[in-house]
Order: sequence, then structure tokens, then C-alpha cells
Amino acid sequence: MKLKLGFHPELFATLKTYSKDKFIADLMAGVIVGIVALPLAIAFGIASGVSPEKGLITAIIGGFIVSFLGGTKVQIGGPTGAFIVIVYGIVANPQFGIGGLAVATIMAGIMLMLMGFLKLGGIIKFIPYPIIVGFTSGIAVTIFTTQVNDLLGLNLTNLPGDFFSKWVVYFLNLSSITPVAVFLSLLSVILILITPKFSKKIPGSLIAIIIVTIISVALTKYFGITGITTIGDSFPDLSADIKLQGFDLPNLDQIQLLIPLALTIAILGAIESLLSATVADGITGDKHNSNTELVAQGAANVVVPFFGGIPVTGAIARTMTNVNNGAKSPIAGIIHAVMLLLIMLFLLPLAKHIPLACLAGVLAVISYNMSEWRTFLSLIKNSRSDASVLIITFLLTVIFNLTVAIEVGLLFAVLLFMKRVSENTKISVATGGLDLSDEGEFHHEEAKLELRDGIEVYEIDGPFFFGVANKIDELMNIVAEHKAKVRIIRMRKVPFMDTTGLHNLESLYRLSHDHGIHVVLSGVNRDVRKVLRNSPLYNQIGKKNVCANISVALKVANEYLDSLPEQED
Repeated sequence: MKLKLGFHPELFATLKTYSKDKFIADLMAGVIVGIVALPLAIAFGIASGVSPEKGLITAIIGGFIVSFLGGTKVQIGGPTGAFIVIVYGIVANPQFGIGGLAVATIMAGIMLMLMGFLKLGGIIKFIPYPIIVGFTSGIAVTIFTTQVNDLLGLNLTNLPGDFFSKWVVYFLNLSSITPVAVFLSLLSVILILITPKFSKKIPGSLIAIIIVTIISVALTKYFGITGITTIGDSFPDLSADIKLQGFDLPNLDQIQLLIPLALTIAILGAIESLLSATVADGITGDKHNSNTELVAQGAANVVVPFFGGIPVTGAIARTMTNVNNGAKSPIAGIIHAVMLLLIMLFLLPLAKHIPLACLAGVLAVISYNMSEWRTFLSLIKNSRSDASVLIITFLLTVIFNLTVAIEVGLLFAVLLFMKRVSENTKISVATGGLDLSDEGEFHHEEAKLELRDGIEVYEIDGPFFFGVANKIDELMNIVAEHKAKVRIIRMRKVPFMDTTGLHNLESLYRLSHDHGIHVVLSGVNRDVRKVLRNSPLYNQIGKKNVCANISVALKVANEYLDSLPEQED
């Protein structure tokens, strides 16, 4: 199925060659991934500040849409740990609440769809790796911080929102630790860690939830132990109904405040989903369609809020589980959504007995895996600029929030990129002779060209844009000191020129013209020539003086010198 906007859902292409064997493989993978997604969806829902069934609804509806419309065969969509911090911040803010979250998610979905239709999928991949690691590690620390209350059974309410204040409150209330909660948390972590040694198929988080829940019920019912807080205690109205949810539309002022939050959700969702798809490609050997994937992620985020769900993105761990269990097509992702729906309809009442300490243990392990501390430490040892971007993004994520971290991190990365590019742009001056030993414009028989008196060659090596303004100033000072009759500006190594570069070239031309110096451009490529033609400078310099290579430029320069009166030669 191919639409004019370049939208190519992988499902429709796959169905053309679908077979019974592929369906059996997808069925097995989908059932297993559905089981894996169950505890994660519940845990992410609670940690995000909404009820557990909202996490399940997100995985069911969002997962279905991502698989149905997505641009990869094996992507699994749903709620992820990366969104916990920002979702919780929106829900906990009395100015926004659930309605604000719904609007922000829908806005993010629209942004994602626009990214896909505008074919920006490839650009998202160029977000610097230190930024991704910085905010991923920061999210991991923040998630762990939010779970300390349940890990230790402190039973604190109305915790402060900022990172440091939370830890101050935790330390001041260490005397309120519930030993049985600590025991259940540690047992959950241990079970998750040892399960892979016995089974690669069954997720440790599911084993932990089943065993710890049974122990919790036994301790409460048969041993009279109290102090175990369960999902049912915190969410007595837990319901398996999937229906349209109403929410209050925020006013214009609130929408303006939600725009940066929606942008953060969109960027985070784009990064995580495309990263997940890329990792899957490395294992399956397929190649995903990043733009179609963004459209699918956007559609899921537009639809899910109407059912009370939270933001959706590609989930790396669940996608890898899907791949490792033999998934062949998006049908596996659809089966995963159906599996979760059946569990929700028939087994959700049992979820009321799950201890919050157990879910906190699950999230603690997820936080550890998300932290990428080994990668973090290795990046710190890299260049100062990369280490700076990493640390700043990490600290901003932990101390402030993801929105600030992404905005400042990207700005800082862009500034560093411009600095690096400008450092690589060099401007040199040649008189008397020109070394052609490393030329790439054309073939020469001579290794060096002689330059007549009165001819100077200025070569710009690198992008000619606003980031090299200081080098242009240096060049202008050199120009003012020299008294050549012809100035050849070689641009063979200029891949592009922006408006500021054009302005600088105009200033260079005017200064040369004021000193009676004739200007010839050499090695102008098609893109730079196009920029020139759209400006008055092209006519001022003259078409004859915009040359394809140095040979033609020198010929024009020599003809100009020959045309000068003898007393000036």
C-alpha cells in the first residue's frame, strides 16, 4: 500500500507473501511478548501517576496501531520508562492534570505525524549520542528516586516534586521503613536477576510478580502480617472497561504551556521508537521505514488519550523479545495487543493483590538497565565537548526536567557542532604560485601553476556559513592590507553557503572593489552557484567571472590584466 505522502505500512507489504508458517511464528512471539508486556504496562502506568489499567490500555491500543501502521516488521509499541518522568510531572501539576496530559499527548502525536509526512525520520537519527545517553541515564536516576517510597515501604504521601527534596524527605523518614516491604522488594529484584539463568523465554518480572504476590497474600492471610500495600489498596476502582474518556480541554494559556511538553514527548518518542527499530534491523537484517514509523507512532498517540492512555513509543526490550522469539511480521505485534486485551478482560481483578513493593523492585531493575552507566563512564573519557553535553543533559534531567534537558542539550550540541565545523573551515592565501598536487577539480599536467604579479588566490576550505564569521573578519583584514589587481576566490571545497555566508562574500567583494581589485570566483559548485544566482552579487561579479575551475579562473584573470593600461600593469 503506497500513499502519495510516502506512507508505507509494513503490514500490507508483508501480507502479500504471508504464510501459515509465518503466522505460527508470529503467534508464539506475540503471546510471549504479551506476557512480557503485562507487568511492565502495569508498572509504567502506576509510576506515571495514572491507574494500572491505563498502562494496559496504552499497550493494547497503542501497540495495535503501531503494528498495524508502522514501518517495521517487529516493532512493539506501548508505554515505556522514558515517559514516566514527564507524564508524572504533567499529571501531578494541578494546572494540567489528566486533561492536560491527554492534550499534550495528542499534540505530540500530531507533531510525530508531521515529522513523518515531512520525511524528517532520518534527521532524528542525528541527535548526538551523548544527549541520548545523558537524558536516558537521568531518567533512570529519576525513576529510581520515585520508587524509593515503595521500595522501603515508607508510605509517604504528597512527596515534593524536585529530586533533592525527595531524598531529604526519604532520609528524614528512614525510621518509618516497613521491613516486609523491603523484603518483598529485594525478593523481586533477586527473582528478576536469576530468572534468565533458568529460562530465556519467561520474563523475570512476570515470575517476580507471580511469586511475590502469592507470598504477599500468604503473609497477610495466614500470618497476619500487615503493612503490605497492594495495587488494590491504592486503586480500589480498578476496572477492565475500555471506553472513551472525557477530559476538559485546557484554555489557550494552558495549551501554550503544554507545547514544550508535547514537543518533548514527540522528540523522546521519535528517538526511542527509531532507536528500537534500528536495533531490531541489526538483528533481523531488514530495513525499517523511519518516516512511516513516525506516522504510526503519531497516530497511536493521537488515539490513545481518548481512552485514557498515556504516551506510546517503540519499546526496545519488548521489541527485542519479539525478535528473539521468532516474529516474522507486524502480526506478532497485533497478537501481543490481543493477548494483553484478553488478560485485562479476564485476569485484571487478580492484579489488585500485587504489592507495590514488587512493582517498585521491577522498576528498580528497569532503572538500572536504563542507566547505561558503563556507556556513561566511557563517554566522560571522550572529548571535553561530548563529556560536557552528556553531563549537562544528565544534570538538567535529574535536577529540572526532560523538557529543559532536551532543549538545552540540543542547543549546546548545536553550538559545539558549529564550533567544530567553523574550526574545520580554513582560509588560505597564495601568491606567486599555486600548488596543484592535491587538486580535485580537473587533471593537470603541472604540479604547480605560476601566478602573475597582481594575482592573489584566496581559498575557502569548508562550509561558508554564519559559523565562520570570525575567519571572514580575519580575511577582510588581510584584504585591506594587500594591493593585488585580481583576487581569485577558490570555492571548490565549499559544499554549501548560507545567507550569512553570501553576505560575507558580498562584503569581501565590496571591499575588494573599493580597493580597485577585480574579483573572480573559482570552483563554484551547483548548490553555491544557485545561491549566488538568487542574489544581486551574481550580476555585480558578472557571469564570466564565476568559473567552474582554477584553469578558467586564471584565464579570466590574465585576460583582465592584459586589458589594463600599460602604466597600471
